[in-house]
Amino acid sequence: MARADYPQPVVELIAELKRLPGIGPRSAERVAVWLLQHKQSNPLELSESLCRAKEQVTSCSVCGFFATADGCPVCSDDSRDAQEICVVEQATDVLPLERSGAFKGFYHCLGGKLSPLDHVTPDDLRIAPLLRRLEKTPKVEVILALGADVEGEATSNYLAELLASRDCSVTRIAQGISAGGGIDHADELTLMRAMQGRRRVE
Repeated sequence: MARADYPQPVVELIAELKRLPGIGPRSAERVAVWLLQHKQSNPLELSESLCRAKEQVTSCSVCGFFATADGCPVCSDDSRDAQEICVVEQATDVLPLERSGAFKGFYHCLGGKLSPLDHVTPDDLRIAPLLRRLEKTPKVEVILALGADVEGEATSNYLAELLASRDCSVTRIAQGISAGGGIDHADELTLMRAMQGRRRVE
C-alpha cells in the first residue's frame, strides 16, 4: 500500500518555505497548510508583495541601509548629525538603534563581520566605502556598534587598527549587549545605555 503524502505542489511549497531562516520542517508545513486552507490567506497578494519588495528595495550605495527609488531614508535626512557615523553589521541592526532614539547621526552597514571559518575577509565587507566616506568627511566620530561575539570583536579590533591613522575618532558602544549576542536581540533600554556609554578605542 502506497503511503499518502501531500500533493507534489504542496511538497514543493514546503521545501521552499524551509529555506527561509528560522523556519524548520514543521513550521514550513504549518505555514503551507494555512496558506492553502484559511480564507484569510491570499497567496497571490503575498507573492505580489514579495516580488515588489525584491524588485523595488535595494541597498543604499553610501551607507548600505535599505533604499528604494526614492532614495535612502537615512542619507537623505539633513537633520542628522554629520559628525557621527555608527558602524553596524547588517542593515537590520539600524532599526533597533533608531527605535531606541539613542543615536542621531548616520550609519554604515558592513554587510557582515569577519569570519575566517566562513571565509569572510575584509574584502567581502563594505569597508572600502567606509574609508571613502571618511575621506569626504574628516574629523567625524566613528562608533563601532558590532556584536559582542568573537567575530564581532575581531571586526571591531580590525576596524580600530585600520582607522587609527585616519582623521577621525573611533569609539565603541559600551558592553551593555550580552556576550555572544547581537544588536538585533537587545532591548531599547540596553541599546540606549550602550550608546550613551560608548568609549574611545585606544
